[in-house]
Amino acid sequence: MKRLILSSLLAMGLGLASLSVSHAADIREHSIKFASQNNKGHPQVMGMQKFADLVAQKSGNKIRVRLFPGGVLGGDLETVSSLQGGTIEMTVLNSGILQAQIKDFAAFDFPFLFNNDKEVDALVDGPFGQTLHKKLQDKGLVGLAYFDLGFRNITNGKHAINKPEDIAGLKLRVIQSPIYVDVFKALGANPTPLAWPEVYNALEQGAVDGQENPFTVILNAKLDEVQKHLAITRHIYNPQSVIISKKFWDSLNPDEQKLIQEAADEAAAYQRKVSRDAALTALETLKKHGMQVTELSPADLDKMREMVKPVVEKYTQEVGEDTIKSMYAEIDKIRKP
Repeated sequence: MKRLILSSLLAMGLGLASLSVSHAADIREHSIKFASQNNKGHPQVMGMQKFADLVAQKSGNKIRVRLFPGGVLGGDLETVSSLQGGTIEMTVLNSGILQAQIKDFAAFDFPFLFNNDKEVDALVDGPFGQTLHKKLQDKGLVGLAYFDLGFRNITNGKHAINKPEDIAGLKLRVIQSPIYVDVFKALGANPTPLAWPEVYNALEQGAVDGQENPFTVILNAKLDEVQKHLAITRHIYNPQSVIISKKFWDSLNPDEQKLIQEAADEAAAYQRKVSRDAALTALETLKKHGMQVTELSPADLDKMREMVKPVVEKYTQEVGEDTIKSMYAEIDKIRKP
């Protein structure tokens, strides 16, 4: 009897070991190129590194994630094209840029859409944000998670912006997205779309007067070296989409997909906290570096909202009234106590 029990236990042990080996074999060796525009040290890249570490840990170092920050693999539009072609596996970029693929993503670039970070997280993690990411699959992309970039503010090298009228005539670099061009035209500026890797030199050489970005981006790119004035306008908030090539995603088995999705979710939670903490520090550091900071009054911000209303109406029609209504309805629900 003892021998029978021992034999059974041994058989069970071997069976469990066999299952363990079989399960481990479901995670194969892969190499992932993960590209972005910001430089090492920026919260965006810190989130990428967290993702890489989590993937290595969860895969037993079988899946290797190599980071390519600083736009070294091209601007955002080029990188997205490379994902669709399968030559780059992953990127993280401003969600609004994806309107070139799915027009609904323009909704994220609507000016003065959010009051705070809590509203942002609830919208992107809720039905609206998740539905938009699912739509990317038809374009050869898979949305994994949303990172934080933060609220955008205006810098320039000409003069302080104390009121909306001070924006008039400034040649401002904007991201390669039509709604940004229209927003700044409505504010009286001369918007100039440029890929991010070109911006520092354009500012240094005077090809453009200024640009607009969150505090962390301004500091990380050392724009305080070529810009004197910073106006706190918080005119647009940027969620960032972490996306992966569908060609690569479809080559993964279910266990590998689950591992990468879990790592992306955990990295996003980490990155959002790091990014928001860093924004407060970045503003103080920019002041210490000599940037002259002005903050527009609530009345002036209301005036800016009125100035850009025609832009909101235009893109509501272009994106689709049903999509925009559903977004605002979700935001209203989030704001209810």
